[in-house]
Amino acid sequence: MLDEKFLTRDAVERHSLDMRQFIDFRQATLPNGMRIIEAYNSSGLTFTILPDRGMDIWSAHYKGLPLTWISQGSPHPPDFGQSWLRQYNGGLLTTCGLSHVGPSERDDITGENRDIHGMYSHLRAGDLSIDRHWYGNSDYSVWLNAEITEAKLFGEQLVLRRSYGLELGHTMITIWDTITNRGDQSVPLMLLYHFNVGYPLVREGARSHTPNAGVFPRDSVAKPGLNRWWEYDAATPQYAEQVFFHHLKAKSNGFTKVMLGNEDMAITLDWDSSSLPYFTQWKNTRQGIYVNGIEPGNCIPEGQNAARRNGRLMMLEPGQEYRSAISVGIADGKSLMRESWVDINQLQDMGSAVAGCRLDEFTG
Repeated sequence: MLDEKFLTRDAVERHSLDMRQFIDFRQATLPNGMRIIEAYNSSGLTFTILPDRGMDIWSAHYKGLPLTWISQGSPHPPDFGQSWLRQYNGGLLTTCGLSHVGPSERDDITGENRDIHGMYSHLRAGDLSIDRHWYGNSDYSVWLNAEITEAKLFGEQLVLRRSYGLELGHTMITIWDTITNRGDQSVPLMLLYHFNVGYPLVREGARSHTPNAGVFPRDSVAKPGLNRWWEYDAATPQYAEQVFFHHLKAKSNGFTKVMLGNEDMAITLDWDSSSLPYFTQWKNTRQGIYVNGIEPGNCIPEGQNAARRNGRLMMLEPGQEYRSAISVGIADGKSLMRESWVDINQLQDMGSAVAGCRLDEFTG
């Protein structure tokens, strides 16, 4: 990563006429027909976006080190004849929703069948554009924008507008989403950001740090792991996944933060809990598919039926917009990790329990 003094506007423009030398989003097509967009930055952070899979993030690296796990043969072209699990790419971000997050189910009211985590990750993006801006002499940013539609005749008419932002020299990805109900009826909105972190960033002894008012196991499988939810084990054959729900604490402005990593480097998430009040931790240290989730959402992965019964199902009204923003950062080295650790500890000591997070039935 270059020192910031080499990345001022004056310095850069004396040496180059094209900012794509330093930072950009580069579009290409794979032999299987899938579009990809390669993001790169002079910070050492690179990642691959999949426009044909909901503008989610597939592979991601920092200084050549993989940050996530990817599935065999991925990225898989969208195929509505295949199940969500067959189509799962792994990757740094898999968006779950937009109207269902959780296990496969048959709707209690309509009888409709829904696959695990909804159909969003099968959807193709359109209206792609890139914006590039200098702000003063020191800040340069590039934004990638796209629209994804989840719609059905006589059903939901949802449009998600996603923007990815990079700042020159910064080890951070900003994700802005706006979801609009363009239909004439209220529809369920379930949205979960399935960030997946893999080896070697997560390995035996890695730790998760969250500012929480409580941590609750999802089920009897997770309950034995509650006394060490924060610590990750070595790769284990046939490990049974453990899921924990966190009631986080946040600042007065709603912002909260979590961190996951080893003793040398970690990934951080910062977001506004007023739009994403829930946080799910997925521990999956299974041999060969060693991938662990840190998952902000406006819901927990319980399915639309259970969310409706438990009073957690959000409805988006006709014409209504829903907005969320998440910053994904890399804390490289003990000093930066300590800064994030201090932030989280301050939230733990001085923050307030996130409003709108209802986990009553898991507290017993």
